[in-house]
Amino acid sequence: MSSAPSIQGIHHISAISGSPKVNYDFYTQVLGLRFVKKTVNFDDPFTYHLYYGNHHGSPGSSITFFPWAHVVQGSPQTGEATATSYGIPFDGLEGWQEHLSRHGVSFEGPFDQFGQKVLELKDPDGLQIQLVEDAGVSGVEHPHLEVLDESSAIRGFFGATLDVADIGPTAELLEAFGWSFEAEESGVHRYRAPGGHGIGKVMDLVRQTHGEGRFGKGTIHHIAFRVPNEEAQSAWVDQLTHMGFSPTPVQERFYFKAIYFREKNGILFEIATDEPGFTADETVEELGSSLMLPAWYEPHRTKIEQALPELEISIAR
Repeated sequence: MSSAPSIQGIHHISAISGSPKVNYDFYTQVLGLRFVKKTVNFDDPFTYHLYYGNHHGSPGSSITFFPWAHVVQGSPQTGEATATSYGIPFDGLEGWQEHLSRHGVSFEGPFDQFGQKVLELKDPDGLQIQLVEDAGVSGVEHPHLEVLDESSAIRGFFGATLDVADIGPTAELLEAFGWSFEAEESGVHRYRAPGGHGIGKVMDLVRQTHGEGRFGKGTIHHIAFRVPNEEAQSAWVDQLTHMGFSPTPVQERFYFKAIYFREKNGILFEIATDEPGFTADETVEELGSSLMLPAWYEPHRTKIEQALPELEISIAR
């Protein structure tokens, strides 16, 4: 039994994309997510870090991208997160099928999985996406409603899929997080976070042996799990170390504090704080409207802006 507090769900998911403009258009105009933050990779300030989520950018709703216009096409390998899934209200998929067809986006389904209806599609870079009808997200406030109405709009993540060589070690870690095994169907082992419903509560484990993969666009870089504050994060540093992992020192990400470690199948996990959130430097109304830099990069703003590719955005509130 973990001595650290239970981890309540996914905080964010970070992936690699190609063209930042193509990425922006798809996630805002097709998926209907809000562009909540335009900043830079804090470890490589001449690369964007783009965030999309629900209207408030709530923990459990944000997918983030490191876009490189000329990056090679990636392919999944065992020991990676291979799909993201979004929760939409029950009976919302009919509207999605019409919406995706209007945008020329191919999809498969709907099909039933664990008693829920699911659509599958890919983003322009090949990242696998699922839309899951989930009655448990219907009460989640603050969807973003610019291109979809409330009956269909994404509330946040439903969960993610991890392809692993051995389900046991990853399942054991999720159980240490306080997550519980829910069911197995067609080789998919489903784990659910404490509290049962809401956004970012599901992790699907699949035993899979891919050929040699390749890092590149359309691949997921890491999965971040959420804790409320630095105190809970510190408890997890101690707990993970006791369990034989090697978490990094705390990294300052301005909108959250982060630690990273690789679980035993090789997937990069992060534990991120909910505090202070995306309104640390912009109001809710202003989210995503300007290039935001942490204080230590502000003296280099002109050089950074000149190096970044142009990204014209349309902000309608």
